[in-house]
Amino acid sequence: MAEIFCILGKSASGKDSIYKKLMEDPVLELTPVVPYTTRPMREGEREGIDYHFVDQTGMQALVDDGKVIEQRTYQTMCGEWNYFTADDGSIDLSSHDYLLITTPEAYCRIRSYFGERAVCDIYVYLDDGERLARALAREREQEMPRYAELCRRFLADQEDFSEDRLCRAGIRHRFENLDLEETKRQIAAFIRERRKRAKRACSCL
Repeated sequence: MAEIFCILGKSASGKDSIYKKLMEDPVLELTPVVPYTTRPMREGEREGIDYHFVDQTGMQALVDDGKVIEQRTYQTMCGEWNYFTADDGSIDLSSHDYLLITTPEAYCRIRSYFGERAVCDIYVYLDDGERLARALAREREQEMPRYAELCRRFLADQEDFSEDRLCRAGIRHRFENLDLEETKRQIAAFIRERRKRAKRACSCL
């Protein structure tokens, strides 16, 4: 059976950049799990690549069909935004390894849905001061910077990624992102080693 590798990390920890580099690695051949959101598309984002962008009606239709695996609602400075993962037929664990970015709470629900052996955590972390500096620089590049929302996300991360929550979620594979290329190399090696172990386990059956 293949695995779903879940990248977790606070905002501006570099998880998005690492995700893109892992997806571009021809050796890993990872398939993306594209999440859904009701928030507006940001500059540079693409439908079906970064997210599936839907409105409240579109989200409710998936809920009614029983396809929503996990859902998170945030009361932001710009209104209510929803993020969720849906079983929309794009995940086939008989043939592909998958990669997605998620949160500790969502990770637990995805693991419960697909089973512990099918889901693996990859936690990316960075010093909070460096994260805040990166987030501010990134927000300044937006056509309409949302500094209040940046601050809300930063503070929310302190609770969402508290050590207690990480431990309760069973998140144990941690990678400090001091250098993007080196962190990507370490995570790629980790994924390859997981595959080797899985093959050895299958050969012993």
